[in-house]
Amino acid sequence: MFPRSKDWRRSPVGPRTPWHLNDTSFLIRPPCRCDGSAPFLVLLVTSSPDQFEARSAIRQTWGSERQVGGARSVTYFMLGHGREQQDWILQEGALHRDIIQGDFEDTYNNLTLKVLLGLKWLCLSCPSAFFVMKTDSDMFINTDYLIKLLSRVPRKNLATGLIVKNPRPDRYKSSKWYFSKEEYPAAMYPNYCSGIGYVLSTDVACRVWNISAKVPMLRFEDVYVGLCLAELKVELAKIHSRPIFYGHRVSFSICSYRQLVTSHHIRPSEQLLYWRGLQDSAEDPCPEDA
Repeated sequence: MFPRSKDWRRSPVGPRTPWHLNDTSFLIRPPCRCDGSAPFLVLLVTSSPDQFEARSAIRQTWGSERQVGGARSVTYFMLGHGREQQDWILQEGALHRDIIQGDFEDTYNNLTLKVLLGLKWLCLSCPSAFFVMKTDSDMFINTDYLIKLLSRVPRKNLATGLIVKNPRPDRYKSSKWYFSKEEYPAAMYPNYCSGIGYVLSTDVACRVWNISAKVPMLRFEDVYVGLCLAELKVELAKIHSRPIFYGHRVSFSICSYRQLVTSHHIRPSEQLLYWRGLQDSAEDPCPEDA
């Protein structure tokens, strides 16, 4: 199913790349909030060590612990090694108990390791959760609406998000998304969900983590997860008839944000403003409320 380069373990992920990708070790492994009643949704947010303000804004908004119709969501942040920020990261992790940190350099090329570390934590520490969403720290997530949508779908064998169809590797050397034929020889990627925000049922997430011991490394984590899902023969699904996952910045209005799951390129100050707007207007009617 997946192509193999001659020596895929030489991919640029740094000197600590494990023999199996899912063997990455923890620097910080937080206690879970899965004891007692299992969370319905776990949000795993990729972050970099210096993004203190973004994490703070998310904790105060869509990443706060939520209860929607009895379904609970919790949020954790995934980081690599912080270098000069490490002492601050350790303090932040001890205070908030929501930092998952891996023993690898925090770089763009290590994003796949970062996401696999989050899935490892989920499968070892919180396997009773029903769903997990991977997203980024510059995203706005309408957590309440997402929980409502997920409450209507099967809780097994689900993978959903902004589906990228018939994707081709970028062969332009000047591109940020360049892949040589040696790294990825096939002409097409499998369809995958954009890394801006995708949702997996926990059974699928743990199958992805397990099979990552066999699937060759790719530095684009969303493509990599798509490769794993293709190997597992898990079909990508839509959970609404209209678009709800947006990979671009959506202009804010109460009614538009009430019926979306993701909006991209949102600054910390905007997270606070938009979330407060949604909460304060929760009883105001909008056309086509779903």
